Amino acid sequence: MSESDGRTERTTGTLRRGWTTGACATAATKAAYTALLTGTFPDPVEITLPKGHTPAFALSQTKLTATDAMAAVVKDAGDDPDVTHGATVRSTVRAGSPGSGVTFRAGPGVGTVTKPGLPLPVGEPAINPVPRRLMRDVLAELGGTDVIVEISVDDGAELARHTWNPRLGILGGLSILGTTGVVVPYSCSAWIDSIRRGIDVARAAGHPHVAACTGSTSENAVTRLYGLPEDALLDMGDFAGAVLKYLRRHPIPRLTVAGGFAKLSKLADGHLDLHSGRSQVSLDALARRAREAGGDDHLARRIETANTALEAFQLARASNIPLADHVAAAARDTAVAVLGDAPVEVDVVVIDRAGELVGRAPRSTGGCPGSPPR
Repeated sequence: MSESDGRTERTTGTLRRGWTTGACATAATKAAYTALLTGTFPDPVEITLPKGHTPAFALSQTKLTATDAMAAVVKDAGDDPDVTHGATVRSTVRAGSPGSGVTFRAGPGVGTVTKPGLPLPVGEPAINPVPRRLMRDVLAELGGTDVIVEISVDDGAELARHTWNPRLGILGGLSILGTTGVVVPYSCSAWIDSIRRGIDVARAAGHPHVAACTGSTSENAVTRLYGLPEDALLDMGDFAGAVLKYLRRHPIPRLTVAGGFAKLSKLADGHLDLHSGRSQVSLDALARRAREAGGDDHLARRIETANTALEAFQLARASNIPLADHVAAAARDTAVAVLGDAPVEVDVVVIDRAGELVGRAPRSTGGCPGSPPR
């Protein structure tokens, strides 16, 4: 599919790119305002995105009255597993009072900002700056200066429960997102952006301690261990590098990294992307760490030929060798190295699948890697 004859485009492989909620909202806004001026909805409606893409969007619904116009676009995220794929994004436009400029409002399914630290003030609709600029631009092209734009998303409040929005203090629905307007399949840019916004919110709230967790099990363990509030918990997933690099530029005094043995073994080896398709556990490195922890050559050889990281951990545990502690210390040293001179103290917590603490490395300050516990 080309960009101009539908809603998606092919990437260099077999996966299709899609369009962000911000792009959909912009197209719907252009169509609705055109109808308000002319009485006719352009369908499809073409827009220009920041990097020059010119997609055309089919309209799924329209409505025109004497005072306002509504156009709707169904979001196509291409082949990306996006929670908003298939969502209906609506824009309702009407004339604003003279001199008021373009005013954005949150309709049903679009959230409202309730916490500082985001790129929008508290009380504003969760329509991010780039989508706002794109909508202002298409309105300006049509001569629109004083316009009220209400964006809504069907079932957006329910969809938002599966995003970071509640934790970030965006309540009532989804955010209208997109810096380029394009969804690149499996780029995980939205997840990484959510990590950054989570750090921003924690900083704005004055939290001196945040925890980056690989999943809900480690998050629950850290909550029990430290009693951190929800907005101090970062759903890191596999993106350790995203957390550390952003904290290097926007430090918070203390960071806890928490996760399972296998993922933190990758971090210990210097991998910053912990996804199974992009990094692998080194059994040779685990065997070396087992020796450093006091294990003998027989244990090391068994670890080298283990089927999984879990088996390696179990072999060390059966021999009373604190392998998880050494993995935690090495993971902490990787984190400290990435943080550089940033004033962030780092500790690491390793948990098992039941959420029990099995390894730990105490705090070490950026720029000063610690040594494994004895």
